[in-house]
Amino acid sequence: MVGLGLRREMLDELLTDVPEQIDFFEVAPENWLKLGGRYKKQFKSLTNAHNFVCHGLSLSIGSPEPLDIDFIKALKGFFKEHDIRRYSEHLSYCSGKGHMYDLMPIPFTEQAIKHVVTRIKQVQDILEQPLTIENVSYYAAPGQELSELEFTTEILLQADCKLLLDVNNIYVNSINHGYNAVEFLEGLPSDRVDYIHIAGHYNEADDLIVDTHGADVIDPVWALLDKTYEFHGVSPTLLERDFNIPPMDVLVKELDKITQLQSKHGFIKQKRA
Repeated sequence: MVGLGLRREMLDELLTDVPEQIDFFEVAPENWLKLGGRYKKQFKSLTNAHNFVCHGLSLSIGSPEPLDIDFIKALKGFFKEHDIRRYSEHLSYCSGKGHMYDLMPIPFTEQAIKHVVTRIKQVQDILEQPLTIENVSYYAAPGQELSELEFTTEILLQADCKLLLDVNNIYVNSINHGYNAVEFLEGLPSDRVDYIHIAGHYNEADDLIVDTHGADVIDPVWALLDKTYEFHGVSPTLLERDFNIPPMDVLVKELDKITQLQSKHGFIKQKRA
């Protein structure tokens, strides 16, 4: 299965015609939760006709501040209204005494693991559905005691949750922090992989890449997706594009590339009825 991140500027085109390459859409619930009027009706018409998943921005699972219970309950209602059964969030935090509107790195420590695991379980209890956690790009590792791989794996196992495996984030981190992307990828637990993200990025310098979702996917990231399927099998894979969004026929070419790689590893896509 192949998905596309839905952005509001795509709405008019997709309401008229959804390319056959798209099996599901992903949205940030924060961007749609409080919309009314025309946008709400348009969104509902799409969720009635197509599969949707949600990828959150502001749960702030690693924050030292209490979880926003009212927000989580609002999400629960939104998921029910639009029949959304897969919800993912970033393994990071974005709030303390206020909202920072950025994804901050959680310290790779045993104490942080216990904190995050407790919060994941609390969210799942309130939502009454699983929470999938995404490996994130990060640009500093304050107070690091464990490797990124050890930290991520322990949270997945102790919280008994699934992984949104972001291939581009692995590539970005491997350059920025000097580790082997293929070894990191292979070390992840296959049985925890729920679905996959792939995206483009920006090269700030030879040793600094910024995860922007604003460019085409590059060949080394495609190669890493190929390895992902080799190591962990084929899972639903979504293309993210947050800005510099090209015409749909250009995005479709990247979606076709995902389909080709999935076919290479034995997944045969069913034609839409």
